[in-house]
Amino acid sequence: MSTAPLASVLFVCVHNAGRSQMAAGFLDHLAGDRIDVRSAGSLPGDQVNPAAVEAMKEVGVDIAEAEPKILTTEAVEASDYVITMGCGDVCPVFPAKKYLDWALDDPAGQGVDAVRPIRDEIKARVEALIAEIDARQEE
Repeated sequence: MSTAPLASVLFVCVHNAGRSQMAAGFLDHLAGDRIDVRSAGSLPGDQVNPAAVEAMKEVGVDIAEAEPKILTTEAVEASDYVITMGCGDVCPVFPAKKYLDWALDDPAGQGVDAVRPIRDEIKARVEALIAEIDARQEE
């Protein structure tokens, strides 16, 4: 029996190479197909930050095959939750979407030691997001 996802979530940061990729990796890993996950950037980088890939690998989440993607209006329209991480005013706003802004340090140019606390903060926020989505389904 196939069921529709409970919600769709779009994670957005400037380069779609660190924070948004880690958040998408955690949400996909923790929620599976229960929640539709996408990520994008206002100015996507050439590749996912290697330190972010390594930090995620340490906790059993593989984002090595992820690729930065451009933020599109369609991706925002298709999402129930739009979570920004430092993309500023670039993100389009549509009614009936839940917007959250997660203030997180940028892992760009940082080594794995500096990325770990960012990764851990993202995981905690993703777990809280899953709990919120689950709670909304029970209402």
